[in-house]
Amino acid sequence: MNTVFRLSREREVSYGPWRAASGLLEEMPPVLLVDGDCAEAVLVHARAPRPGQRLIWVGEQAPEHAWRVVARPIAWAHLLHDLDATFAATQSDSGFLDLDVSQPAPLDIELGEFPSAEVRRALVVGIAANESGYLRERLTQAAVPYIDEAPSTERAAECMAQHHYLCGVFNLDDHHIDAWGLMQLFRQRYPEAMTLATSEHAQRFAGPLTGWWHRRRVRAHTRRLGVSGLLALPLQPPVVSRYLEML
Repeated sequence: MNTVFRLSREREVSYGPWRAASGLLEEMPPVLLVDGDCAEAVLVHARAPRPGQRLIWVGEQAPEHAWRVVARPIAWAHLLHDLDATFAATQSDSGFLDLDVSQPAPLDIELGEFPSAEVRRALVVGIAANESGYLRERLTQAAVPYIDEAPSTERAAECMAQHHYLCGVFNLDDHHIDAWGLMQLFRQRYPEAMTLATSEHAQRFAGPLTGWWHRRRVRAHTRRLGVSGLLALPLQPPVVSRYLEML
């Protein structure tokens, strides 16, 4: 959870653990995340949430009033995107989209000083084995001999705390990884590096068949983060070559 809170910083909507303000007994958290196996879950099951409050239930035997029911392992990135859309839609009439539920947990990864930038290194996050093998081959040909592959959000954040990168590739389709949060952290850490996103739906993100909120969010995020390119999966050699030639 701390990783989720940490990586939600500076997004259009940020999240953190609920801390009720002193003296406001009627104040309530807008989201309840309940483990169905815990003792407190019995009380939540029997009592409907207050108006405007959303219940996310983890496990089986969820109550009918649950807003989302998820199983382990939790696809955090997918769940955050649902929450983003819900909160932003609620606030859109007022124009206030930067809803801060509470202060996020402190960043618990010490970034420290950069290692030598002379080492040409790339970070590949959430890419399937067949695609990552091709990327590794193409990066090596582009004189980037060191490639770190991260299968999780936590591992990617750890890599960024330890190494200097000139290129990062992030898979938007892996809902177990907060690709948007990681790209933001990557851009902050390496403003001169090339940041690439991949998706099987890359061709449709700007098309009329894509939901209006999804199109708006993808455009806003890529523009705000300064993403260098959005590549379609499976990877197309001419497109990949065009970007890697700029490294």
